[in-house]
Amino acid sequence: MYPLQRTIKQAALPVTFLWIGFVSAISFMEAWLKFRAPGITLPLGLGIGSLVFKALNLMEWLFALLIAARFILNRRRERRSSVIQYGVILLLLLIQTLWLLPALDARIPLYQQGLEVPSSPLHLYYVVAELFKVTLLFIVGIRFLKEAR
Repeated sequence: MYPLQRTIKQAALPVTFLWIGFVSAISFMEAWLKFRAPGITLPLGLGIGSLVFKALNLMEWLFALLIAARFILNRRRERRSSVIQYGVILLLLLIQTLWLLPALDARIPLYQQGLEVPSSPLHLYYVVAELFKVTLLFIVGIRFLKEAR
């Protein structure tokens, strides 16, 4: 194994759990806590949330690229189930990036203008995708951990 391969393989383990931490802290804690802060209105909270989730999405793609590099550089040694699970993680991230986040962002100006916004299942879809993504990241991370021993 080349030094670059070894470095990327070793880095993928902490990056996987760091990714889980980012998503858990933001999607499962910050997202709903900010609305309980004094003085945070719905339009203001949505604006803050949009900014935070754009930053999270960028970080997720950086984490995803590093972990993908591990799978590519070690493709002969990777378990097929891990590759499939990671493919699903990437698919979920792609769906969030190209569909869910833009669709949710498009609703924010309507709230900020005080317009009546019809209910939508988009937020639920996003949360479900996050739950699946974190679960799969945990499974992949545990496998990385077992391989590191």
